[in-house]
Amino acid sequence: MTIIKNYGFLWDRKHFFRGAGNISGHMLGWAKGKKELLVDFRKQIGVYVLYDKNQKIVYVGQAGNGNATLFGRLRTHEKDALWNRWEYFTWIGFKEVNNDGTLSAQQRVKSMVSGLSYSAALNEIEGILIEVIEPKLNKRSGNLKKAVEYFQHTEQEVTMAD
Repeated sequence: MTIIKNYGFLWDRKHFFRGAGNISGHMLGWAKGKKELLVDFRKQIGVYVLYDKNQKIVYVGQAGNGNATLFGRLRTHEKDALWNRWEYFTWIGFKEVNNDGTLSAQQRVKSMVSGLSYSAALNEIEGILIEVIEPKLNKRSGNLKKAVEYFQHTEQEVTMAD
């Protein structure tokens, strides 16, 4: 059993739709080979990394404790002291994607992950750190064999809400 179910690397802030008026926002992505199935990751829980315009890490946080979803945390960072300090974000998700493109309700912050060996946990944590930080002396990529990478869906006309 794996902890990390999916992830998105270096998504662009300008394609993160915040919503306007009565229209709720979204964070759409698609998996390799499944571009027609868009998944909304706004209710995802996990870890995220914020990068500046030069793709340097400026902040690492978590989403899921309390009512803070990934979408909520990113919206908060658009209004807090980080509002002008980040342009890109990476997210690492714990909720699986169902066959219909919705996020699973099975994985919750307080859910237990049973049957996970320390070896598997070390591989996943090391893997995600290698992928996110990209240390120049690491010769291989991260060991994320069972996690699915999602690519950000970009719309031609995404408006920036105030």
